[in-house]
Amino acid sequence: MVFEKTVLNKALASAFDETIEVTYWSGETEKYGSGETKAHITFNKKFSLSDLAGEPTLVLGEAYMNGDIEIEGSLQALISSAYRQKESFVMDQSGLKGAIAKRLMGSHDKKTSRADIHSHYDIGNDFYKKWLDPTMTYSCAYFENETMTLQEAQMAKIRHILNKLHSTPGGRLLDIGCGWGTLLITAAQEYGLSGVGITLSDEQYAFATQHIQSLGLEDKIKIYLMDYRDLKEPEFDYITSVGMFEHVGKENLEAYFQKVADYLKPNGRALIHGITGQHQGMGIDPFIDKYIFPGGYIPNVAEQITHIMSAGLQLDDLEPLRRHYQKTLEIWSENYEKVFDETVESMGRPFARMWDLYLQACAAGFESGNIDVIQFLITKGASGQTLPMTRDYIYKK
Repeated sequence: MVFEKTVLNKALASAFDETIEVTYWSGETEKYGSGETKAHITFNKKFSLSDLAGEPTLVLGEAYMNGDIEIEGSLQALISSAYRQKESFVMDQSGLKGAIAKRLMGSHDKKTSRADIHSHYDIGNDFYKKWLDPTMTYSCAYFENETMTLQEAQMAKIRHILNKLHSTPGGRLLDIGCGWGTLLITAAQEYGLSGVGITLSDEQYAFATQHIQSLGLEDKIKIYLMDYRDLKEPEFDYITSVGMFEHVGKENLEAYFQKVADYLKPNGRALIHGITGQHQGMGIDPFIDKYIFPGGYIPNVAEQITHIMSAGLQLDDLEPLRRHYQKTLEIWSENYEKVFDETVESMGRPFARMWDLYLQACAAGFESGNIDVIQFLITKGASGQTLPMTRDYIYKK
């Protein structure tokens, strides 16, 4: 036990770029770094470095879920500190390569994709209503100013996307992965577009369909509960896809962008918005893959642009929104904290702690630059014929 503690002690000494204190299972407390302590970690059970060497984020995440690790201080700040410390054992992916390679080779057929989406989005609309804003938008908001509420920023994001498309009233819009339908409703009400939405989530489908009916927009918007690869509609003038490509899997990214090309009319435009790495990496976190987004994969920018080119599409604009997603997640985390005890009561403490960790870890990922979120504006054909010469049009109200 002394040897295990010594090895773990050495690993923790270089795990964070901030000063931390650790209380071990033996009751001993060590301080790592100098200056003010930013966080205190308590190990309630014995850990060895071999436990952590293979998939550290999974092991530590499960330990936090189950109460084997307690954190005093900001969990987001602690994780961000580890992300910034590149030599941290938490960032060491050498032991992950075999396990992640198997995940990357895993099936993303239609049956598996539906099961993956069901496991995350069909937890229940009531769960998401507790901490999302009233628009039920579960993706990066767009904060045009610091005084915006989350709801205002989510609507600003939707309008920012639709403005980029430079649409004409009467056009047809396809939203691949339409969520709870707010983008399609806004497109119909404010931009004069008719729309088709696709989702694999039963809960999202039920919510969006009922909302559209309550607004009397059934003649303008249709929602289908189906795989995006099965759509048989005529070509569309515009396509949006927000927070979708992260779910298709590495092996299906090329086909995903080819489908975008297939569904677009000549000179049609698409706005693809999603989490994208700006660094080379494995694209999968074992904890998130097991408990949050099974089958998910975060591609890097180079991958995305390669697939866009392979599909014969033209890249017209690329905009990183990393700080916007950090702020979005911080607000979600604050909202979730208010309903944490309620979630414990209804879903159990491990589930509640799992989501607390997930939201704060994602905020840390964006804060540290470990991950990003990027909007790709692409066209099927030369953009000079379909878009203004400058970007000024995007910001005109």
